[in-house]
Amino acid sequence: MKKYLLIAFLFVVSIGFSQNIRFEGVVKDSTGLGLEMANVMAINNDTKAMDAYAITNENGKFILNLKASSSYQIKASYIGFQSYEKQVDTKTANMVFDIEMSQGVQLKDVEVVYEMPVSISGDTIIYNSDSFTNGTEKKLEDVLKKLPGVEVNKDGEIQVEGKTVQKIMVEGKDFFDGDTKIATKNIPADALDKIQVLRNYNEVSNLKGLENNEESIAINIKLKEGKKNFWFGDVTAGVGVGHEEDRYLINPKLFYYSPKYSINVIGNLNNIGELPLTMRDYFKFTGGFKNMMRKGGSSFNVSSNDLGILGLRNDQAANINTKFGAANFSYNPSKAWTLSGFGIFLGNKTDVQTNSVNDLPEGASVNAVEEKEDISRQKSDLGIFKLSSSYVPSTKLHFDYDALLKFSNQKENQSVFSTELGDIYTNKNQKPFSINQNLNYYYTLNDKNVFAFESQHLYQQEDPFYNANLQNLAFNLGSDYNTMQVRDDISQQRFVKTNKIDVKFDYYYMLTPKSNVNITVGNTYSYQNFDSHIFQVLDNQSVNDLDSEDSNNDVNYAFNDVFLGLHYKFIKGKFTFNPGFSVHNYSTNDVQLGTSNKQSFNRFLPDFFAQYQIKKSESLTYNFSLSNNFTDIVKLSEGFVFSNYNSLFSGNRNLENSLSQVHSLRYFKYNMFNFENIFANITYTKQVDAIKNKALLTSANQVTSAVNIDSNFADETFSGAANYGRSFARYYKASAGLSLNWSKFNNIRVLPTTEENIQTTESFSQNYNVRFSTNFKKYPNLSLQYAFSINDNSSSVFYTDNPSVELEYFFLEAFSFVTEYSFYHNRNKEKTIDTEYDFLSSSLTYQKKDSKVEWKLSGTNLLNTKALNSNSFNQLGGTNSFSSYIVQPRYIVLSMKYNL
Repeated sequence: MKKYLLIAFLFVVSIGFSQNIRFEGVVKDSTGLGLEMANVMAINNDTKAMDAYAITNENGKFILNLKASSSYQIKASYIGFQSYEKQVDTKTANMVFDIEMSQGVQLKDVEVVYEMPVSISGDTIIYNSDSFTNGTEKKLEDVLKKLPGVEVNKDGEIQVEGKTVQKIMVEGKDFFDGDTKIATKNIPADALDKIQVLRNYNEVSNLKGLENNEESIAINIKLKEGKKNFWFGDVTAGVGVGHEEDRYLINPKLFYYSPKYSINVIGNLNNIGELPLTMRDYFKFTGGFKNMMRKGGSSFNVSSNDLGILGLRNDQAANINTKFGAANFSYNPSKAWTLSGFGIFLGNKTDVQTNSVNDLPEGASVNAVEEKEDISRQKSDLGIFKLSSSYVPSTKLHFDYDALLKFSNQKENQSVFSTELGDIYTNKNQKPFSINQNLNYYYTLNDKNVFAFESQHLYQQEDPFYNANLQNLAFNLGSDYNTMQVRDDISQQRFVKTNKIDVKFDYYYMLTPKSNVNITVGNTYSYQNFDSHIFQVLDNQSVNDLDSEDSNNDVNYAFNDVFLGLHYKFIKGKFTFNPGFSVHNYSTNDVQLGTSNKQSFNRFLPDFFAQYQIKKSESLTYNFSLSNNFTDIVKLSEGFVFSNYNSLFSGNRNLENSLSQVHSLRYFKYNMFNFENIFANITYTKQVDAIKNKALLTSANQVTSAVNIDSNFADETFSGAANYGRSFARYYKASAGLSLNWSKFNNIRVLPTTEENIQTTESFSQNYNVRFSTNFKKYPNLSLQYAFSINDNSSSVFYTDNPSVELEYFFLEAFSFVTEYSFYHNRNKEKTIDTEYDFLSSSLTYQKKDSKVEWKLSGTNLLNTKALNSNSFNQLGGTNSFSSYIVQPRYIVLSMKYNL
């Protein structure tokens, strides 16, 4: 296979480089000064096509790869200068050609970027969509993958310059704010005109330049003229071909955009495993809500009391049946006022089958490993709704309100067959509900004074129910537990309610145009209730309530943090500094077991930001922060929490906060001259007095409690990542990257002899990847990728090879062929595990030019692979697990899409 891939690669490269010459020069003004970021393009006089384009570097230099012995119109443009145009005939040898531009009437941006594939305007990179498409693209994701400096992973997340895109807008209007996957998977490629990458993005203009927004990236989509003020979209319907069971796909999409309002409606019904949104996506869906206390120095995160039902990826299922509906709107009652929102519904029925081999902790069992088979059936109905109002009557005033509602109903029935614990049957049910609201007010009094008020309220309730029917219960639940039963049928009800309010007031005073002082006054208040109850169902179906204190929780917990912060930001040449600190008064109170436990103390927490702006698009950034980390109510509740058949947990009301320090260094360079994109970052975290587990491990069971570990045993992590990518000769895009993560964790291991010792586990993971892709207009395009990972844990080392290839070809002005192949090789150092599997998918599409109908024949898992494999590491016990997940079989679907 490698031989054929190499031949294909050399063939594709030879097509692009045959009979080309290097055409270079300098764009300068009348004084001879080089003009940076000038646009240069070459129009072929015979084909009338743009054969090459370039953007000049800081010295005004450009390079074009042109055909030898051909006639071209060389065009150049630069804001504030008259356009340049001249006919040039290329030779068979490389040429040097300088361009002198004359000052004139400043051109409008639209005139500057016309026909240019890429241009820059301030902090905005503008891509002309049609310059990067060849006819095989169907959705936004397909186009983004071809843009220089842009990457899209398999989960639909977009990265630009190594930074994750936080928001996608269409015509300046939010598109399902808080998630990019719905946009990348659904916005049709033929509707795109310009793709604007907004760097240093801040949607509140009042705070522009006052805050550090270097990591903030957004994308705005500009539509083609024929897509504005008109309904557009498509409806797809498909059926399975050659399957014993009926397979179907129904996928309508409808869009409307005008200056006053926009509407987007998306639906999807299928049983072929196509997931518009996974449960992982649902639970991480922020709705655009930000961490407003990120500068406060405190971390109080409300934990999720889910039962693990959401821990699925797209490919970890034997069968998936999906219902999905989403609608998004934006409406402007006036020029200053915008109303927007969305609603999303996701329904899944999922069958999951997993076979795993789990290492058992040393001394926990006479056996070294546990072999286990899990068979689960899940049913989930998930909903998200958001309503937003933004009022911006002038550049001085900005007022907005947002409300995000999330609810779900999830059920899971599971059968487990374990060589250690026998057969186990479990039932999980949960209906979490939350509503998050924020109210923000920003006011610019004058050039010197800016005020900001931000508030956020979270109300959340969770009611997870868990039932396990076991051969033998491994835990001692007290004297009132009836042990004289054929099997142990044990259940637990839990209810957690949270009210959390964050309020923050910021005052910015501009000392000079390049310096300001920021004073922050803030308060975080949280009040939580936690109830839990364990009961037993006897053989005669009667209920045995376990009334001991160990089997029940009835806890109230209040947390309050009042703080004052001071930050000073100033620019000195190419350097930006922003040192600061915050002073906190903390108070906590938990009420349980008939007593109250109050704590109150003060903390001083410094932080520091520095940036060296080496060039316009090259920087080095350092961040330091010291923060207090607090746990929420669950780890403070001293009664047992029984949430899994082999795990029992009890909290500790005497827990104290942990202290963590984080250092991060980031380098970034983006060169429009050769579309070179370099980024690297390293992060070191040290956490002392961490809240860790004190665990008794017996066989595959564990009884754990929460403790503060000795400060001499700090948890440490060191992570780093780097990537080099560039586009060259217009048709080629290549990149190479790596990521490293080393971590050291400490836990307390309780041995069967009741002896305790601190168990330190270290892990070191390495991931390397190289990519190469082409982007021809008339020839087949190839994308090659190779990924290699090493996971070195305390007990074993795992290796994974993952080469992949994708081929796409648009031919005969109507046919589009796309195929993707991935191969995986998993093995460990001892060679006790050595597995291989691969996946192949293909599609053939037919659509005549200007026709509204598209026919498509597609196949997934064409090699009919039965399972995929993965390995994981558990720091508690320092053990590894190797799992095999049964996946969906081969599906072949014939579909018809009608474009509206």
